[in-house]
Amino acid sequence: MKILSALILTIPFLTTAQYSDPNVGKPSSGYGSDGSYTVASEAFENVNFPGEDIVIYHPQQITTPVPTIFYSHGYGGNNPVYIKGLTDFVAKKGYALVFVPYQTTGVSVPLRYENLLQGFRKAARDYPNIIDTTRAAFMGHSFGGGASFGNAFKCFTENNWGSNGRFIYVSAQWYSYNISQNDLQNFPSDVRLVTEIYESDSTNDHRLAADIFRNISIANSEKDFLVLQRDTVNGYIYPADHNTPNTVIALNAHDYYGIYRILDALADYVWNGNIAAKDVCLGNGSAAQTTMPAGLKPILQTDAPHITRPMSSYQFPCDSSINLRIGYCEPLGGISENDLHLLKVSPNPFQSDFVLETANELTQIRLVDISGHELPVEYAKTATGIRVKGENLENGIYFLQTSAGVVQLMKYGK
Repeated sequence: MKILSALILTIPFLTTAQYSDPNVGKPSSGYGSDGSYTVASEAFENVNFPGEDIVIYHPQQITTPVPTIFYSHGYGGNNPVYIKGLTDFVAKKGYALVFVPYQTTGVSVPLRYENLLQGFRKAARDYPNIIDTTRAAFMGHSFGGGASFGNAFKCFTENNWGSNGRFIYVSAQWYSYNISQNDLQNFPSDVRLVTEIYESDSTNDHRLAADIFRNISIANSEKDFLVLQRDTVNGYIYPADHNTPNTVIALNAHDYYGIYRILDALADYVWNGNIAAKDVCLGNGSAAQTTMPAGLKPILQTDAPHITRPMSSYQFPCDSSINLRIGYCEPLGGISENDLHLLKVSPNPFQSDFVLETANELTQIRLVDISGHELPVEYAKTATGIRVKGENLENGIYFLQTSAGVVQLMKYGK
């Protein structure tokens, strides 16, 4: 599909990166720390995608079936090297992960979903000595994040996978096919859900994640919507963009504290019944859940995501004709997206104050952050426009909502 071509990973094949964060070391204990098992793998033919084997990663020392994550990769991410950090982490912790490559050309979106589903089910049938389907989870990124809900619903309801514990963990998700509103409203109530978006992701509209999160029939106490924030510490950039996480570039605190730590606690809570783990994975904004190390910006949490960033700022907006759930797109609260010539902000990115110029009389000025939280804003009219104070804002992306439209801003540097 031509519309999907831009989602293909463009990073060249490199040697798998090691942990290389200059500010923060890997967790040495607790959730997010590496487990003690040796990583083993089993590969078998993928009949739907010849030449691209299905791979099961699992702990070598465990000879009985273990809880299993069925992973759906991003579009074009057919090589598991792109998530080697994750596959190693899962297996070292004593769990299994099934990786199923799917075609990127020549097949429809529903057929890609079906190829994933067939691969997952074949792995479960052929490797019952490794995979415990009574403790099952679906995890996915981008295209795979959107796919996870439809395939999870089928396996949970048709095969009763996860009868002893089940969850879904998706990030930066694309459009969701093969899942109806009725399916969402009748999702098994014992499923736990973590949905995570990345602050600087300009590929997939955050409304896609917010839509499914709002409409799925899982109690707020058993689901959390998280925002991993972009940050810069001592000149080192934590981008929180669409390629987070990406083993080929580097492993850093965002991988281990922003993703693996949450996943580790979620597995312990759901599969091992550790109630204390819930404060980390589904903590409803608790310090244990949101605090990041070394002064990094905290993870943001909400049970009621409200996306204020304009749809036009994403490559794949919610209101696209290829979105089968277009009727569930969240509006911008009555503020229409502006024609760029009507509003001008300079400088942008800004370090301190910035000036807003427009030929229109403004009756409303609101400043919101990436998660939709409204912030206090001080401004004054000048001879050249309206000067807005921004010196006290943290580095990151903001949206200035006015009666004439919306402007995306970036604060960078002090």
